[in-house]
Amino acid sequence: MKMWQHLGRPALALFFLFSLLTGLLYPLAVTAVAQTFFPQQANGSLIEREGVIIGSELIGQPFDDPAYFWGRPSLTSPYPYNGGASIGSNLAPSNPALAEQVAARMAALAAADPGNTRPIPVDLVTSSGSGLDPHISVAAAEYQITRVARARGLAEAVVRQLVADHVEGRTLGLLGEPRVNVLQLNLALDSLQSE
Repeated sequence: MKMWQHLGRPALALFFLFSLLTGLLYPLAVTAVAQTFFPQQANGSLIEREGVIIGSELIGQPFDDPAYFWGRPSLTSPYPYNGGASIGSNLAPSNPALAEQVAARMAALAAADPGNTRPIPVDLVTSSGSGLDPHISVAAAEYQITRVARARGLAEAVVRQLVADHVEGRTLGLLGEPRVNVLQLNLALDSLQSE
């Protein structure tokens, strides 16, 4: 009984105290700060058009129409870019299955733009660790300009300028690489043609 008094009560009191602090007060404080100072990001960076949510700036979307820029491949299941099933392929570079996937993606790109003989940027044929990347490299966007311009009946210079306008720089000026948000770019293309 004495051991319970010396060890049990303080342990139980600490358990309830830390449960209250870490299970209730801390999450409420973080939520309050996020909703106050970063409401767009805290709510998923959703993109809305005419009252309809059409996507998020943070999660890629599937595009396979030649008139749109294509994003990085996604291997989430049961459908691509499933935010609830973020996963990479976990295939080693030496795995024949990865080589087959890359070859199939290269063939799809070649079929969509047969005249394009430039080297295919790696991010157009390999998935990321999350399978949800909303961005592609500037090189991947530039690789697709001719196909998109031709499919939409636009001058390449117009599409090239649109890509240049949507290049996001390095985070904090030094982290990562310049990149292009595929959904934002495709929405800008649609807006350009609807004007």
